[in-house]
Amino acid sequence: MLKLVLDCPADAAWRALHSPRAVAELYGPLMQMEPLESAPPTSYEPGMDVPVQLLFAGLIPAGRQFVHVEDRELADGRGAVRVMRDSGIPLTGPLAMLDVWDHQMAVSPAPGQPGKTLWRDRLVIGGAAAPLLWPILWATWQYRAMRLRALAPTWTSEDPPSAGSEGTGPTTA
Repeated sequence: MLKLVLDCPADAAWRALHSPRAVAELYGPLMQMEPLESAPPTSYEPGMDVPVQLLFAGLIPAGRQFVHVEDRELADGRGAVRVMRDSGIPLTGPLAMLDVWDHQMAVSPAPGQPGKTLWRDRLVIGGAAAPLLWPILWATWQYRAMRLRALAPTWTSEDPPSAGSEGTGPTTA
């Protein structure tokens, strides 16, 4: 589990969470996540099943998986909390040995810190291989936290750049 305050507005973090490009950047350059569809989506929408290929160091296949997105909104004592759940499943590679994959990411305005986001990121895994894979996933989550902190200031809640522009917003495909 990660719990971080990010240097961006909650709306920008929510947009980035739904951007395949921004999500892939969270693991780069260590791991690359590439779409397997010829016309991949520019945004993860609820109900989608998006197949992706993972490559270690951009060269070594690390498996394929489905990203399956569901969104919901909750309220806590401080206001609205938006939650994205990826209940997709690893199809090949080491992670396919897991029986349970439940990744939930919650975004809300950071209490008392205008313009910042409280980001909570939880991964639940299960199965016989979970104890073997846990240390690797823990290290990956620490790297993910570092990347979240580095990338969040670049995220905006504005519309993506028009087609053909060289913008760096998280929703550009």
